Amino acid sequence: MSEGEAGPKVGSSASMNEPSPLEKYVRAVPKAELHVHLEGSIRPATLLELARRNGVALPTDTVDGLRRWFVYRDFPHFIDIYITITGCLRTADDYELIVHEFGAEMARQNSRYAEVTFSPSTHNYLGVTQQTYMDGLRRGRERARTDYGVEINWVFDIVRNAVQEGQAWDYTTSVAIEGMSDNVVALGLGGMERGRPPELFGQWFDRAISAGLHSVPHAGEIAGPKSVWGALRDLRAERIGHGVRSVEDPELVEFLADQAIPLEVNPTSNICLGVYPSLTEHPLPRLHAAGVPITVNSDDPPLFNTTLSDELSTLVHPFGMNVDAIDEIVLNGVRHGFLPIKRKEALEAGFRNEMGRLKDLHGV
Repeated sequence: MSEGEAGPKVGSSASMNEPSPLEKYVRAVPKAELHVHLEGSIRPATLLELARRNGVALPTDTVDGLRRWFVYRDFPHFIDIYITITGCLRTADDYELIVHEFGAEMARQNSRYAEVTFSPSTHNYLGVTQQTYMDGLRRGRERARTDYGVEINWVFDIVRNAVQEGQAWDYTTSVAIEGMSDNVVALGLGGMERGRPPELFGQWFDRAISAGLHSVPHAGEIAGPKSVWGALRDLRAERIGHGVRSVEDPELVEFLADQAIPLEVNPTSNICLGVYPSLTEHPLPRLHAAGVPITVNSDDPPLFNTTLSDELSTLVHPFGMNVDAIDEIVLNGVRHGFLPIKRKEALEAGFRNEMGRLKDLHGV
């Protein structure tokens, strides 16, 4: 697959045969997700409806057309499409709708908990007020919990390449701190990694950490190991978004393993954005074998034509992991989340009980 080419369901098994018992188990297993972007999770049909009712011109008016549009020349092209999608959100009802639908998709895949990334400065730049999007996020989260029994917390992320950079970074940090009472648990860092290393953002992360937020920057996706080291040293990162290029530095891999710092890995995203040419060349198995804590996530599922279940299925094929390794990675989604400790312990106990039942059911 060439750089930037999306292709069909690269996160799912290529085989057309009946799924193996282990594949069936992985799709049924309870899940938690730590790296998924709200704006990149809008259902294609919903995106078309939002564009129509808010008067936003998209290059297509069909779901199939959107799938053809979601093919990326490079990372900047992906960002351009992402901003266009974000511009389709205008009212609190819009935000409530996409969060509620995200909760429905969580329930469909037996995902119980998610820490969902949201980029406030982009919405502000596009003219949406803090009250508008916060009201929608709050209502959508509560409806998702009531209707589907799923739990959502928020990661508000600084966009590296935001217009009016310093002002936008101030804005995001302030909104994240103010949002702690509305289930914002961490400050993230996304956008174009090259040319904007983590070291630039230390003062904003210092402020957020002092207020009680966690630190979860993207690093080591488009840029290499130096970016991960910067996130660890200057941003006091507790998890690394992506981080897959850490594999290029044995000292860094050893540090991540020794300090039990997890990577939020998104295999299909890495293929669609040209980080690696194919899943068979993806470093997830090597990082896991070296003892680095791994979580598997979907990133922007409709934009990469994948799901969380598809991403976890890569652990079976092509990565060839056994059920014990898969269970460890699934449970890492709970262990490395930012829920209160007693809630995490209860959630993990529930996962383990259900895993045992599913193993018996599927014969694994």
